[in-house]
Amino acid sequence: MHKYLRAVGFSKVKNSKDMHEVIMNILENADHRDYISGGSDDTLLAEFKKEYAEHIGVVVCGEFDEDDKFSFEYCYPYLTGENITSMEDITIEPHADKESYAGVCDEPKVGVSLVFYLQNRIPYIRLREGGQLPVRGTTLNLSGLSIQGMILLPIQKNEEEMEKAQKEVQNRTKLIAQARAGNENAIETLTLEDMDTYNTISKRIRREDVMSLVDTYFMPYGVECDQYSILGEIKDCHLEVNRVTNEEIYVMTIESNELTFDICINKIDLYGEPAVGRRFKGVVWLQGFVNYP
Repeated sequence: MHKYLRAVGFSKVKNSKDMHEVIMNILENADHRDYISGGSDDTLLAEFKKEYAEHIGVVVCGEFDEDDKFSFEYCYPYLTGENITSMEDITIEPHADKESYAGVCDEPKVGVSLVFYLQNRIPYIRLREGGQLPVRGTTLNLSGLSIQGMILLPIQKNEEEMEKAQKEVQNRTKLIAQARAGNENAIETLTLEDMDTYNTISKRIRREDVMSLVDTYFMPYGVECDQYSILGEIKDCHLEVNRVTNEEIYVMTIESNELTFDICINKIDLYGEPAVGRRFKGVVWLQGFVNYP
């Protein structure tokens, strides 16, 4: 049972029996079905997708054998992001335990490689089997599912401070890109800036709260590579309702480290009242939909 099911409104699914009912409902009443040949053996990979709220749902994955018998493999909840988060090239790698894939995006805005769970695996398999990889000119819509989060008030800034912060972010992004290209001066500059930042925070944190010093962050969380701890400003927020369970789900557009993406969280798992301009702090399971040209 996927622990992020509660993020899409299935908090009352507690055991295998409850999960079986959800899976059977999806197989019988799927909104979208997709298939592709499994390769040399006579199997057919299949996906059954059912939407329980706008852009929110659950996908059931498995395969049909030569006798047209379906074997369930796994399922996962999803949120389809509406914002293009990155236009950098993407690398796709298969997971070791099942027919699913992880995407890797070297996004200079964050400074680390973003690892996400690939939502549209069958279009990727079609391109791979057709010998059309690698594909250039792709874009990426990121989204995140969260099962625990809180709302923080924004840091008060005037226009001059906002413009200064914007320029600093742009300069840092350029330096990171230059450092990746092997520019030693850029590497040295970034190192000195990090040391200055550390010294400044070390002094101010004695008398100020850390959340009043750190405006936004995007950091890997735990041992699973596609989970991140984020702090970002809420750019948009609305409430969706799971059509089956009637549980309420907050869908928020977040800007974190100059990245814009959507996240969803069950209303019962969110501490505080979200609103545009406030900040969201929590752990998200990062998913990605790759737009192929």
